[in-house]
Amino acid sequence: MQDTWQFQIRITASEERAGAWRADPAAQSYAPLHDVLKQHRAELKCQFDAFADYVREAEEVGTAAYPLYDWTRQTIDNPDKKAKYLRSFTVYVEGEQIYAKATADSLEAALSSLALDRDSGIERVFRYDTNPAHNPQPPQSGGKAQ
Repeated sequence: MQDTWQFQIRITASEERAGAWRADPAAQSYAPLHDVLKQHRAELKCQFDAFADYVREAEEVGTAAYPLYDWTRQTIDNPDKKAKYLRSFTVYVEGEQIYAKATADSLEAALSSLALDRDSGIERVFRYDTNPAHNPQPPQSGGKAQ
């Protein structure tokens, strides 16, 4: 069964780099990261921006079809969480936020190597998978942001 799981890589960026990478998802302002992303046909997406996009879309078409709307709205409205998620980036590969293990392995290794250099602005590298046993489940309807 584990061969069916897909993976996602996220990074936490320094405040200095986060603003630049939000405006430049290909990270052209930092050549080593840009090269890794280009090699993997990848781009960065700020988690705060992804959450805000979800909320905006839900509000445009109706929140009933968006089970995480309340939680996400509360999250982006919370100043502490906003600060956290403005520095959190998901690596999208070929426009997808989850991908095969081999791709995740390669990305994680390359990004972890970059993170060894303090000047990279990459503070942490995280790997997530689609196995529900490893991930928190969505809050019940009307759930509060944790």
